[in-house]
Amino acid sequence: MQINLKKMYLLVIDNDKKRREQEPAPLLAINGETLQAMNLDVACRYMGYWATGNGNMKATKLVVRQKIITARDLIKCHPLTPELATKLFTSKGIGVFRFLAALIAWSEKELNDVERLCVQAYKNAWHLPRSTASALFIFPKTHAGKEMTVLTQELLLHAERCMRHEDVSKKIMPAELNHTLDEWLYDS
Repeated sequence: MQINLKKMYLLVIDNDKKRREQEPAPLLAINGETLQAMNLDVACRYMGYWATGNGNMKATKLVVRQKIITARDLIKCHPLTPELATKLFTSKGIGVFRFLAALIAWSEKELNDVERLCVQAYKNAWHLPRSTASALFIFPKTHAGKEMTVLTQELLLHAERCMRHEDVSKKIMPAELNHTLDEWLYDS
């Protein structure tokens, strides 16, 4: 079997700095050529993970974040249905996070950043502006609100926009409201 020694490095994984200084990396030779020892502070890829020899997984987190951003931007102004765009983002953006997330310790701040990027992607998938509220409920009852969902809020804003101008949509809206009230046997 032929081995490309230009792409192969010796990586000694040891988080004990004192021991690393006392015992340098061993010399390992293949076919008479000595492998270069990799610097412990330089990240390398091994089985899908990016890490340094001292166990720093920061590079993996940066790769995950960048792939989520790439997947998010891929579905910006897309011609797909929202369902297909969501599936595309899930496979490309969330898939890499699922693969790499389980074995890496993530801080709450890092997870919140990943969540923020995912919410932006889902807004892109559904052609929503970034200013659309991300929370499921807005103004909970404990804060003197009506506990409306985002969907309800958007529907009410849409109905309000339809009623602003004297046109066909302003005539259709009350007619549809009356039809719905009759259909569901409501008095008001």
